[in-house]
Amino acid sequence: MCGIAGKLMLHPEARVERPEIERMLGPISHRGPDGTGIHLDGCAGLGHCRLAIIDLSTGDQPMCNEDASVWLVFNGEIYNYRDLRKVLIGKGHTFRSKSDTEVIIHAYEEFGDDCVSHLRGMFAFAIWDSKRRRLFVARDRVGIKPLYYCQTKNAFYFGSELKSIIADESIARDVNLVALRRFLSFNYLPGEETMLKGILKLSPGHTLSVADGKVAIRRYWDLRFSRERWSIRYEDAVEELRELLASTVRDHMIADVPVGVLLSGGVDSSAVLGYAVKGTDKQVASFTVGFDGDQVVDERPYARMAAERFGTKHFETTISAEDFWNFLPSYVWHMEEPVCEPPAVALYYVSKLARRHVKVLLSGEGGDEVFAGYPNYPNMLKLARLRDALGPLARLVGGAAAWAGAAFGDVRVQRYGYALGRSLGDHYFSRTSGPTALFNRSAQPLLARDFYESTSEFSASREVKALMGNDDGELLLDQMLYVDTKTWLPDDLLIKADKITMANSIELRVPLLDHKVLEFAASLPADFKVRNGETKRVLKSAFEGSVPEAILNRRKVGFPVPYEGWLCNQLYDRVKSCLLSEKAVRRGYFDRAELAKWLEESPQRPAYSKEFFVLLVTELWHQRFVDQSSSVKPGYV
Repeated sequence: MCGIAGKLMLHPEARVERPEIERMLGPISHRGPDGTGIHLDGCAGLGHCRLAIIDLSTGDQPMCNEDASVWLVFNGEIYNYRDLRKVLIGKGHTFRSKSDTEVIIHAYEEFGDDCVSHLRGMFAFAIWDSKRRRLFVARDRVGIKPLYYCQTKNAFYFGSELKSIIADESIARDVNLVALRRFLSFNYLPGEETMLKGILKLSPGHTLSVADGKVAIRRYWDLRFSRERWSIRYEDAVEELRELLASTVRDHMIADVPVGVLLSGGVDSSAVLGYAVKGTDKQVASFTVGFDGDQVVDERPYARMAAERFGTKHFETTISAEDFWNFLPSYVWHMEEPVCEPPAVALYYVSKLARRHVKVLLSGEGGDEVFAGYPNYPNMLKLARLRDALGPLARLVGGAAAWAGAAFGDVRVQRYGYALGRSLGDHYFSRTSGPTALFNRSAQPLLARDFYESTSEFSASREVKALMGNDDGELLLDQMLYVDTKTWLPDDLLIKADKITMANSIELRVPLLDHKVLEFAASLPADFKVRNGETKRVLKSAFEGSVPEAILNRRKVGFPVPYEGWLCNQLYDRVKSCLLSEKAVRRGYFDRAELAKWLEESPQRPAYSKEFFVLLVTELWHQRFVDQSSSVKPGYV
């Protein structure tokens, strides 16, 4: 796990100088504290900061082939690198190291741009092909590792983090107003755009090349749902999944440094821990986090239960409302993109604890998105059946339910009412938001008039509907899983997982998001995943006999960071002061009178706690990335 950055001048005679790459590496030094390297070749410059995980002595980067014509900077891990190395040696390639990094170089020599199709793992890398004077950039299939880029009139930039790119002061920091509107609607930023105009994310499963001043982007992988294996018996699918998970987690344990497991108290992380323990003869450490305060769901007893079952060396930490508040400026700086992910603060503290003991963490991230573990999946399926049963009356009944829900303060009834009478695609805005969320339902009074009108072309429902396709009930679950895999997963969960663990110079691996696991799950009938309200069926069946029954059968609670109570009680005055400050109001996004009124009502409206956090993050992001230099780390890290 590392940080990469680079610059390519679009005029062949221009040169990249060492200080330019050093400036790009400076803000991401936390990603690789074990060493830095720079390669310069006239108009091209590559930079790398290393977190040494595999081949500690000879894996330094930038790395080149035998004749120094191909240079690579790479962030991630390739889990099939040993097998691929044997294949490449059989084809005549010579290796000087035992690293997975060198495998990518020779795979590029052998297979060209299609080298990515041979890689199994998480990765973002850039290759400078000096003979062809061509830059080749790639990102893994699911988007586990981030990659940003920017093209100006004179140069092309790329980096593991946005901060590397804007370290060049010539790059403007103009706020992308449509992206801000998108964030307010989704609570994160799906898609290629960032909050700064002209700075983009390379989409998961895509490659990018720059040659002769031209940028070309190609998709090499997409998640496909198929009926080819729908004849498989449920019991056979369970057994096949067990074998796949065992081998996948075993591969994810490959490291020349200590490896631990992040325990949330849930099914997926407990199962990953079980497979990890079976896949190694070394002592495995486990880590979890809890929260101060009354009326807080405590996941630690379940994490301890799993740790005891599998015999790990277990560690815990606790955070308070004050810890939460103190970390927010660093949260914004590390995340770079506004994201409503309060659990990221907890992840920071638990990964900080883990860094004292291990350098690599495994987590159960992704099980819910791959195998349909969220309650909204069966809820939407029920809604589809109800809508079909009502036929032409669906719109009328939906309108009445929405009115009743609003009148009696029942957000659940109101949400179903809005959804019932319209296209399901219009209302599946991803699992983080929905039609009753404030900025999807009644944004106009709160938004300043000029901001509202200048972003009027934006439509959250239209963007999701384009991904979702039709409303065929039989395919609805696959459509929802596809939308989440393309939006919420890479642009919210995985952004958080990467950037917050890397803030503590620790590598997080997510075996349930191995692309072979995704493809297997996508090949199964929908009712293997959801049936009669039960979610994640086949995955839970695969875990039976391994995960403690009390964990396997407990109701899903997510990761219950008690931020709602903190923001509306202990931290309320500080949040209100921040959002109504003169500088915040001058930005021109919100009507001050309406915002002040809404903030006064917020402590009594816990249903809008996400919006409360979204507004706070929006202002803190502007303070860090518009008002200040983002190259300087916040004082609290």
